[in-house]
Amino acid sequence: MAMADDTAAPAADDDLRFLDGVRVLDFTQYLAGPACTRLMVELGAEVIKVEAAPDGDPTRTRVPQVDGRAGLFVQQNRGKKSLAVDLRRPEGVALVKELVRHVDVVVENATPGVMERKGLGYADLAAVNPGIVMASISGFGQWGPYRERRSFDFIAQAMTGLMHMTGEPDGPPYFVGVGITDVSAGVHAFAGIVTALFRRDRTGRGAHVDVAMTDTMFHMHEFAVQASSISGDRTLPMRAGRHYQPAAPAGTFRVGDDWVVILCTDQQVDALWKAMARPDLAADPRFATNADRLTNRPELTAVVEAWLATFASADAAVEALAAAGVPAGKVMSPADAVDDPHFVARGTVREIHDPFIGTFHAPGFPIKFDGRPVEPDLVAPALGQHNAELLAGLLGWSADDIGAATAAGVLVERDR
Repeated sequence: MAMADDTAAPAADDDLRFLDGVRVLDFTQYLAGPACTRLMVELGAEVIKVEAAPDGDPTRTRVPQVDGRAGLFVQQNRGKKSLAVDLRRPEGVALVKELVRHVDVVVENATPGVMERKGLGYADLAAVNPGIVMASISGFGQWGPYRERRSFDFIAQAMTGLMHMTGEPDGPPYFVGVGITDVSAGVHAFAGIVTALFRRDRTGRGAHVDVAMTDTMFHMHEFAVQASSISGDRTLPMRAGRHYQPAAPAGTFRVGDDWVVILCTDQQVDALWKAMARPDLAADPRFATNADRLTNRPELTAVVEAWLATFASADAAVEALAAAGVPAGKVMSPADAVDDPHFVARGTVREIHDPFIGTFHAPGFPIKFDGRPVEPDLVAPALGQHNAELLAGLLGWSADDIGAATAAGVLVERDR
């Protein structure tokens, strides 16, 4: 009997448009909000991206660009429909408020209070559409002393202890070099939205989903928050440079010009001694327990790196560690990671095509279902590309109505 190949991708499944029929009014820009609605559009939702006139989402002008088209904008906004409208004018607000009658979800990532001042807060929209699910993504949430503070990713990293835990112990704290807070907030908002839609299907009730970037970062702490609380501040988690504070060996280790990460708890350390052909280390009093290994971390690091130096490459070292059951991985740059065969096979990285930029690498859809996720052929919109389609189709506007609104500057349209 033939055995299943666990390394091969499951058969493609064309029935993964779980959000087909869900219409989203997306007021978001930059990264946190678009990361949320990007997941929704790939699962079949119709996402109407409301872009503020005259220039739309600021990521449209970010570099690198090709032919006036920014890769960041394309990555985060493929498949969305662009409605470019001047929300500083009452006509623009009235227009999008009328659209709320025809949608299931509204997503926004403005500083709390901004949407309310425009007459587009949750109470305003629920009065128009009682079943609306609205997700608000912000730095500090919709209530609390800091609610009206403006925030970006690094601010949330700083204030939630993430930066405190990153860097050398005697040096400055470092931020993580990707938009981890923005993307995490977007994914949490996605989870909140689909949960609220599930309840609405059963009860008819809408909901206001409140996602704070700071909340999502605190949610990531596996050790630091509870450790100091439980110990009465006798254990104060602190950045440990290239090492992981709670365990040893755990951290980055040099292999020639490269680095590998090894993380061994008490359950894996015997596998490491075996991989190293050093059973004697199990009886070495310096390394007998995790506490001993933490106390003698410099000596242990030297022993491990001396063994790693016997390999021709970091890849060879990782293969030997993995074969022995030791959790390990090579430190790769993003440019290296896009060619990794496992990431390519799973669609972790994919190639997308844009009519202006051409073909380029981008992150794949991160959630796998029964079969392989459908990779729809999505294209990021030009600014205001769908003005006429949306206003005629949903609100019954005539060509003259649309032309007049465009001439008056209420609507904007460009070719990029």
